[in-house]
Amino acid sequence: MTRLLIALAVAAGLAGNARAAEYLEKSDMQKARAFSPAVIAEGGRTVYLAGQTTLADENGANIAGNFEAQTRTIFKLMDKTLQRAGGALKNLATMTVFITDVRNGDRFVEIRKEMFPDGNFPASALITVTGLARPGMLIEIQGIGVIGDTCSNEKKCSKQ
Repeated sequence: MTRLLIALAVAAGLAGNARAAEYLEKSDMQKARAFSPAVIAEGGRTVYLAGQTTLADENGANIAGNFEAQTRTIFKLMDKTLQRAGGALKNLATMTVFITDVRNGDRFVEIRKEMFPDGNFPASALITVTGLARPGMLIEIQGIGVIGDTCSNEKKCSKQ
């Protein structure tokens, strides 16, 4: 039990100390669509996340065909992966998002705004495709995170 508590304390300390990168100022359109034009990172650890898809939520319930449930579950999976590397979802610097129905684009943007409430959105591409790896999958997100970066919105590395 003591080992578990120590491990949890160390993991919490790592996630708490994980600094985010510098997010360049966004235009009104970029704010509305919840993405940054660029994210500047210098130093830190780079984490390449494989494309995340899912047909089941965290309780194992079938969410095939449910865009919102898949999107929220994928963000949770990405957060867990980044936590394993010592960071959190806020350390996601860029993402490539594949959706199978262009009509889900606006809903995706609203969910992304919820996931990054501080307004430091990852740089992003949103691409519509005809299909994903398995029937019922409606979204896939791939990303790159930077953990422990020396740049931040307070300590800029850009030449603005």
